[in-house]
Amino acid sequence: MTGPIVAMGGAEFVMRAENEALHDYVLGLARTDRPRICLLPTASGDPQEQITSFHAAMDRRNCVATSISLFRLGEISIDLAAHLLDQDIIYVTGGNMVNLMALWREHGLDEILPEAHRRGVVLCGYSAGSMCWFDWGVSRGVGKPVATRGLGLLEGSHCVHYSQDPARRSAYRELLGTGEVPAGLALDDHAAALFRDGSMVEAVRSRESARAFRVEAGPDGVTETALETRFAEAAPSAAREPALDEMRALRRMRSDAGGRAIRRG
Repeated sequence: MTGPIVAMGGAEFVMRAENEALHDYVLGLARTDRPRICLLPTASGDPQEQITSFHAAMDRRNCVATSISLFRLGEISIDLAAHLLDQDIIYVTGGNMVNLMALWREHGLDEILPEAHRRGVVLCGYSAGSMCWFDWGVSRGVGKPVATRGLGLLEGSHCVHYSQDPARRSAYRELLGTGEVPAGLALDDHAAALFRDGSMVEAVRSRESARAFRVEAGPDGVTETALETRFAEAAPSAAREPALDEMRALRRMRSDAGGRAIRRG
C-alpha cells in the first residue's frame, strides 16, 4: 500500500491556528507518535528563515525534524535516497514549481520520492509542494500562470491559492477549457485534501472560509463543484507558545540579511 498524500492549497510555518491545524493533521497520518519528518524547501530556494520556522514548528510537536537544502549540497554531503527513504513524512514547501521540478530531476528526486511513496512514506506540501504530486499544476514560476508537469503520483491537475489568486484561477479554467490539462482539484489557502492509493479520501479546512473544488470542462464550459470539507482544529497543547530562541533566531537572520543587502548595495 502506498503512503498517503496531503495536498494543501496554501499554508506556512508561522504559529497561527490555521497553520497549526494542518500540521497536526499531517502528523496524525504518521505510523508513529514521534515521526521523522524531512523538509524539502527547494521551491523557495531553501531560505534559512523558513527552515528555522519549520524546525521550531516540528520541535513543538516532539518530531525528529531534518531538512535538505539542494542549494547547499556542496557544503553538506548527504545521501539523498538513504535519508529520504528513512522518513515517516516528507514535507515540500511552496515557491517556484518550474524550478522545483527541474532541480528534482537533476538530483534524482523524481525517482526517490515515488519510491518513498511506494514504501508508505507520508508525502505532503503546500502551493508548489502540493501541485508537484499531480500530473499537472499551474505554476507562476515563469510569470504568467502556465501548465507545469508534476511527478504524476496523483492523476489529473491541481491548482492552489484558488480564491486568493484570480489570475491563476482564470489561467486554470482556460487550460481546462482548451484541453491542455485534465480535470482536477482546486484548493484555497488553508484547505487540504487527503489521498490514499490515488483516490481522494476527504477534504479539510482549517479556516472557515477555505474551500475545495472539483474543476472540469464539459459541454457547457468549465464548471466548479464545491467539495464537502471537514473543519480541522489544532490540537490543544501547552507547548505551543513560541519559543524565545526561535524568535531571537529569526530576528538575527533578518538583521543579518539586511546587513548583507546594505553591504552589497
